[in-house]
Amino acid sequence: MDVVVAGGHGQVALRLERLLAERGDRARGLIRNPDHAGDLEAAGAEPVVCDLEAEDADVAGAVAGADAIVFAAGAGPGSGPERKQTVDLGGAVKLIDAAKANDTRRYLIVSSMGAGNPPPGDEGFAVYLQAKAAADEALASSGLEFTIVRPGMLTDAPGSGRIEAAEDLGRRGEIPRDDVAATLVAALDEPATIGKTFEILSGEQEIAAALGSI
Repeated sequence: MDVVVAGGHGQVALRLERLLAERGDRARGLIRNPDHAGDLEAAGAEPVVCDLEAEDADVAGAVAGADAIVFAAGAGPGSGPERKQTVDLGGAVKLIDAAKANDTRRYLIVSSMGAGNPPPGDEGFAVYLQAKAAADEALASSGLEFTIVRPGMLTDAPGSGRIEAAEDLGRRGEIPRDDVAATLVAALDEPATIGKTFEILSGEQEIAAALGSI
């Protein structure tokens, strides 16, 4: 499988790219900064310099030939409201358009718990969730074979390979980035996740079983 990962130098993305490469898939990571190329290569991925915020970015060209796209980009907690709109929302929409231009049907997005009902206001986290919600809505209405994954608070704890997954878990909590990356790989393989939006936290079910029962 040829998978393009947007936000290719992110912490979840690097883990995802490594997992894909280890199982023999082609992983291509979109990055803004060419200096990050070595980190992607160390993970087994092919770096592709493509700034999703640039007006003249050839996004369609960057993802040409992909079997699937995973949008794992984000402006980051230190960014202002404008960049949350241009990256978390704008970047996701550009990738939707690029997927359609290339007839790449499969598109996964890393969203966030809370994006299903984002709070009002113009403070950082509220704007972040609003941008995520709008990106999710754009993907869900795109006609693509989408999967929207909404993890809880991300940690760097070692992954357990076990999660809890549901459209609405009814609680908040944490999940290791390792397990988010593993969930994305499993979702690429699981047709039951197509057209689904779901939350994930650390849990007791093996990832494949959790996704198969959504």
